[in-house]
Parts: sequence; structure tokens; C-alpha cells
Amino acid sequence: MSLLSLDSVCVSPWGSELLANISFELRAGEVLGLLGPNGAGKTTLLNLLCGAISPSAGSLQLGGRPMAEWRIRERARAQAVLPQQSSLNFPYTVEEVILLGRTPHASGASCDREILGATLEATDTVELRHRLYTQLSGGEKQRVQLARVFAQLWRPQDSDVRLLLLDEPTSALDLSHQQLVMNAVGTLAEQGCAVVMVLHDLNLAARYTDLCLVLDRGGQHGPGTPGDVFTPEMFREVFDVEVKIGRHPDADFPLVIQ
Repeated sequence: MSLLSLDSVCVSPWGSELLANISFELRAGEVLGLLGPNGAGKTTLLNLLCGAISPSAGSLQLGGRPMAEWRIRERARAQAVLPQQSSLNFPYTVEEVILLGRTPHASGASCDREILGATLEATDTVELRHRLYTQLSGGEKQRVQLARVFAQLWRPQDSDVRLLLLDEPTSALDLSHQQLVMNAVGTLAEQGCAVVMVLHDLNLAARYTDLCLVLDRGGQHGPGTPGDVFTPEMFREVFDVEVKIGRHPDADFPLVIQ
């Protein structure tokens, strides 16, 4: 059974159509990479999936139910969202910011502290835990915000449906922290959490996602495995670039070579 299902979804939040006939299914434990040129509709699709905007046509279901039927608090236990920019100007400590992710749950202080420790480790923010969030660098802030959304969905028993939405989660991270965060995303997926994330690094998408969906002028290519979707023809048509597709020498995933 699909955890997330879109069938011929169109989106026209401000009059003109931004997405047209988007269809895909995502099962629990799968990671979907959302790719495409600037302005292709990737953030619009994430806004749709988190309930910030509504479809103008088509069907959108989460956990086998129309998205419109989900109550806000119920959805907060099932979904976590990391936007491109997370504005927070209050002098909260890193621990306090991460624990905001536990707000929808009634899991108790002891449980929440355990989850705090696990997400601090998963995002390499242990040494930052008592620092003020406002005094952190951009990359440090991004890792703290990732820990917050991880904490929101960390326990499988908190919700039968778990969907993590990430908009460019590695944009401000160095190479080691990119790998760390993507491995943490994989750990969540192994525990039954479905993940949709916008990525611009195509080789990260090829390595860490199960499925890729490429948006182009409101339409779609895929979904399919990176090996199926990443073709020279697709890059020529969508990105207007010539690339070669190789294979990683030590693992079975494609490499995009410009």
C-alpha cells in the first residue's frame, strides 16, 4: 500500500498553473529525490505535500486518506518539513530548538531526551547542544534544523504514517556532513519513514534515493530509479546540458559526468 499517492494533480495557487498532471506513489521506507531546474515547481510540490497549498485538480492521499481529511495536529505527528530557509531569531539553545520537533507528541520528557540525544548524534550537533541558535554558522543552523525534523518523526510508534519533506537539506553542508545527514535520512527510511527531498546535487540523488522525479515546466519525468531516469536525453531536454552517465566503481548507482 502506498503511503503517499498523487494522481493527476494540478496546482494553481495564484491563478496560473504551476504543476500539471503530477502522478506518483511512494511507499513507507522509500526515498524520493525531487529534481529539476530553478523554477520547475519543486518547492511548490513540497508546499502541496505539507498542506500549505491545495490541489486545483486530481487526488492527493496520505496514508490512504485524502490530505484534506487530516487534522492539523494529526498531520504534525505524521509529517515533518524542512524548508529552504528556517527563520528563528529567538535566543533558544540548540537543545530547545530540536525539542520543538517533539511538540506534537505526548511521549514524555524522558523519551524526548532520549530522542534529543539520538538526533544530536545523527547530525553531529552534540557539541553545539548548549549554544544559542542565533550564534551558529549557516551550516550549523541547518544541521540543528535537520535534527529538529528528525526528532519529530524519530519514533515509529508515534504515528502509523511518517513522511519527511526536505527542501535542499544539504545546501549549506560540507562534504562530510552531507554524507552524515544522508545516512541519517537513510536510517529513518529503514525504519519505515517515507522521504521526499529536493536536491540539486545529482550524484547525491543517484546514491541515496530509491526513486527520482524530475520536474520541468510544471510537468514530470519519472518517477523511476536513478538508473532509469538519469539519461543523456533527459539532461539534454530538461537541463539543456550534455552529460555522460557512468557507473560508480564501487557501488551500483549512476554517476553524472559533465
